[in-house]
Formats: sequence, structure tokens, C-alpha cells
Amino acid sequence: QVQLVESGGGLVQPGGSLRLSCTASGFAFGAYDMTWVRQAPGKGLEWVSSINTDGEFISYTNSVKGRFTISRDNAKNTVWLQMNSLKPEDTAVYYCARGNALGLKGQGTQVTVAS
Repeated sequence: QVQLVESGGGLVQPGGSLRLSCTASGFAFGAYDMTWVRQAPGKGLEWVSSINTDGEFISYTNSVKGRFTISRDNAKNTVWLQMNSLKPEDTAVYYCARGNALGLKGQGTQVTVAS
């Protein structure tokens, strides 16, 4: 069964950090670029970051550059999103996606940044 499972979300104060994980199963993880997207309350999906198959090429949306770091371990079928210096506007459900932002997604993990 093709599946993506996100974890690591939670409630954090502004300026805090979280590390999101996404573990894949049922497909050749190493053959796919991976993407993180998010959906804030009442808004559409927003692309956050992507990483290519071997981690050599990485990109971020401008609003998270310098604060978020995407990484992957193909041996563990896992992609991570390290989020530092979190802001209230980072509050959203975060999803990992296979390939680009339109690809297969997991159930998401809630990130809430609030004091």
C-alpha cells in the first residue's frame, strides 16, 4: 500500500522549533523528489520546500528561507522538515507529497505557533 505518514507537529511558542518527519512505504522512495506543503486555516495549499532524489537540489518558498531545512534519508524512506524561528503565520497543517505539490500526500500534521 502506497502511504506517506507525517508526524512531529504540535503547539510551539513563537521562536520555537519543530522537526517534522514523513515516512514513506509501498513505493520506491529514492526514485522520487519529495515536497512539503502546508495549508493554513481558511487558505489553499502552499508549497513550502522540495528536495530532489539524492538531496542535491533543494528549494524553499521565500517566507521560510533561512528558517526551515529539508532533508531526506533514502535508506530510511524518510524526509524531514526542520523548522526553526517559527512564527504564528507558520501555523498550518503540513503535508509531505510524493514528487511535486500535487502528488500523493499523507494525512498531515498540525503545527500551531502561538503564545
